[in-house]
Amino acid sequence: MESTNFTHGSVSTNHTLLQHSYPSGMETAITLPILMFVGGAVGNLIAIIVLSVSKMERKSSAFYTLVCGLAVTDLLGTCLASPLIIANYRDQHVLQDQRLCDFQSFVLLFFGLTGLSIICAMAAERYLAICCPYTYLRWGVDRCFARKFLFFIYISHVLFCSLPMMGMASSKLQPTSTWCFIDWTMHEAPAAVYSFLYGSVSLVLILGTILLNLLVCGALLLMRRRSAHRCVFRASVQEHWRALSSAAETQMIAVLVMTSAVVLACSAPLVVRVFANQLMQKLDDKADLAAIRIASVNPILDPWIYILLRRSLFRRILNYSKQVGSTRRNSPTTAHRNLFYTNSMRDSHVLDELLSNSSMVTQLPATITFTPYDITHKDTPL
Repeated sequence: MESTNFTHGSVSTNHTLLQHSYPSGMETAITLPILMFVGGAVGNLIAIIVLSVSKMERKSSAFYTLVCGLAVTDLLGTCLASPLIIANYRDQHVLQDQRLCDFQSFVLLFFGLTGLSIICAMAAERYLAICCPYTYLRWGVDRCFARKFLFFIYISHVLFCSLPMMGMASSKLQPTSTWCFIDWTMHEAPAAVYSFLYGSVSLVLILGTILLNLLVCGALLLMRRRSAHRCVFRASVQEHWRALSSAAETQMIAVLVMTSAVVLACSAPLVVRVFANQLMQKLDDKADLAAIRIASVNPILDPWIYILLRRSLFRRILNYSKQVGSTRRNSPTTAHRNLFYTNSMRDSHVLDELLSNSSMVTQLPATITFTPYDITHKDTPL
């Protein structure tokens, strides 16, 4: 009996010691989610301000409306998901409430899928603008069109990501007790159907974004190769493409490619884990936790792409590259070769050649004739 009391007293003492040491360890563990929350919120706020006050972005139509929509989406996702995680670090009973667990699962599902959809829409907008300009104009793809499409993405994804709360699947607290997500251990329909459906939609968006980016880059390279073989442009066509193929177009492509790379790299591991947990009988809790942590880094990295690639900084980079290129072109051999080109061709910007369309380029009129200049007649008396 004394031994029992002693053991009970030891357990009670150890439990008391653990309670006293728990806040200190929790304070160390809670630092990371707090820093991620602050970084994501502050970064996206700065990005939204930069996109709003920049003169070029105000004049842009659909593309930068989608970029601003992605920044707002990342900001909302950070502000809705992070406080629950921080609260759960303070009190591990927070996410044991099924309603809060369902809400956090919905937030992770919705904002993960919405970010992929907006990135895919940005890639599609650039594809239509560069590869299908007539379709782009006929559909009236402008800022109003982009806002309507963003609204469609939000409404459709709210309905789709609410299906687990409607009974098609269920959300549960993951084994690490730090986050909630769909119960991907259930292999019975309809839970398994929803997991496969969510993973398939995410995979289609990822593959679609990659394909559209490849098509855009391939079209630009093809235009560059075709324009390199032409020496003369008609003045009106040259002025038209000089107005279109400015630094803003190149900046859009740079923002698209870099943002796509970040979003896809951060989202792909979670999509892989969705399929792996359905197809494999053995679960890997550490891999699942690593995948959701990688996905949570995405809202922190995205805004700095818009901030670092703002118009003023991007123009400085282009001007520096032009200076380096002009220094190389001013070499003796290159200067001798440039004598065979007209002034308009020498002064045209490399971006004008990059986006020049072969259908817009025409040959010289047949009525133009050239009169050779014979130096032997210069001093001949009349």
